[in-house]
Amino acid sequence: MGKKQTALPGAVKNTAYFRKYWALYSMMLVPIIYFIVFKYLPMFGNILAFRRYRPGLGPWGTEWVGFMYFERFLKDPMFLRALRNTIQLSLFGIVVNFPLPIIFAIILSEARIKWFKKVVQTVSYMPYFISVVVVVTMMEQLLSPSGGLLNKFLGNFGIAPIYFMNLAEWFRPIYVLSDTWQSTGWSAIIYLAAITNINHELFEAAEIDGAGRIKKIWYVTIPSILPTVMMLLILRMGSILSVSFEKVLLLYTPANSYVSDVLSTMVYRVGIVGSAGISGSSPNYSYGTAMGLFLGVVGVILVQGSNRLSRKLTSESLF
Repeated sequence: MGKKQTALPGAVKNTAYFRKYWALYSMMLVPIIYFIVFKYLPMFGNILAFRRYRPGLGPWGTEWVGFMYFERFLKDPMFLRALRNTIQLSLFGIVVNFPLPIIFAIILSEARIKWFKKVVQTVSYMPYFISVVVVVTMMEQLLSPSGGLLNKFLGNFGIAPIYFMNLAEWFRPIYVLSDTWQSTGWSAIIYLAAITNINHELFEAAEIDGAGRIKKIWYVTIPSILPTVMMLLILRMGSILSVSFEKVLLLYTPANSYVSDVLSTMVYRVGIVGSAGISGSSPNYSYGTAMGLFLGVVGVILVQGSNRLSRKLTSESLF
């Protein structure tokens, strides 16, 4: 009885608090329902990775096959090529596009003219809201071998037209640089917020000690935003096998397929569209589900590994 009496005041207080702010709590229903319906319930479909699916014979497959589909795609040369392309494209993107928002945010935070800073921020944010389809269409127009501005400019120096969108060696630069243009400004918002929250007394103390602008950035700004940098790097490492499906699919051509076929497009082709190969010419949902489950498990392992490595090397971690 004594335990119930001590717990009663806290329970009454929590109930009163909930009744007072019930409107705020009710707003949580939308994201909760979203995650349940679109994130957690579809996880039950992963059972198809271990069962043979046949159209019209039930959503959970017809027979248990174990790890048969996993063994198939791990031995599939197309899968190994798509895995290599995905890792190379992701690492290229991390090397180029991860440090750029940090540098951009630091430069922008050092700007002293407020109106100029606001204009640059607005201009840099806008490309993020442009549809991927529109971005790819713009690139096709700019890089067209017949009327593209870049080829016209190169023609002034006697350089023959280059089929940028159709050549395999240009696929990765086009993909990464277009992502640089579209996401650098938006990604810098988080770093700008972190820089804004730095205690100004640290800068004043560094200035008293004779530190210039570069030294203040190196010894005050960067160490202060390091937790934010490590958190975003850990999340980025977790998605190393998940490149932008829409952009890759739109940039995909038979001529550049050797480097543009990534894991997400292979799952789409094999599991939904159906393509010739060891999985057959018709859509194979079980095969595609097995590949998707593999990507998810590897992503979790990468997040855990990068989180532990970050904690060990920098004492900063996501969890």
